[in-house]
Amino acid sequence: MANLLSVNIGAAARLPVPGGRTVLSAIRKTPVEAPVVVGPLGLAGDEQADLSVHGGLQKAVYAYPVEHLAFWRAERARQGVVTADQPLPPGFMGENLTLTGLVEREAWIGDLLRFEGSDCVLRVTGPREPCGKLAAVMGVGVAGRLMVQRGISGFYLAVDAPGELAAGLAVHLEPGPRRLSVLDALRAKWAKHRD
Repeated sequence: MANLLSVNIGAAARLPVPGGRTVLSAIRKTPVEAPVVVGPLGLAGDEQADLSVHGGLQKAVYAYPVEHLAFWRAERARQGVVTADQPLPPGFMGENLTLTGLVEREAWIGDLLRFEGSDCVLRVTGPREPCGKLAAVMGVGVAGRLMVQRGISGFYLAVDAPGELAAGLAVHLEPGPRRLSVLDALRAKWAKHRD
């Protein structure tokens, strides 16, 4: 069984990127202690800066497995961005939901996430597509490529039933049609870039 470790929201703000520029981004999310209302377009109080690639009905909520954070912590230390013991807080990857016990190879497009004690039901819609904003916040220029190569993208969710979510809820995975896993969808989408 999976668990919801943290619910995270953020506002759009200027993010420094290479070349001395800034871009508008809401990748920086922070945990919320109180229950958060989840509606068709995502979490109350959360923003997306670029609606052409984030947000909307099919990408209303972004979930990321905590299991991958050790890799990112080590990679950031290897690149000299931080020391090896510096933790990555919930929301660091831009995720709304920090999960444990559910990774990309176990989540399939169409699977439902039901949360114990909540009416909220979320449906897996696809993998996150890495972007330059991830590299900027991570401090690792090849973060997007590593995300794809290692299959550690997290996944987007649509809101099938609104409700409230709070950290600590158990997550029950209800299998959907099981035709394509998030991991396979990520690899298929980015295979063309390898050629």
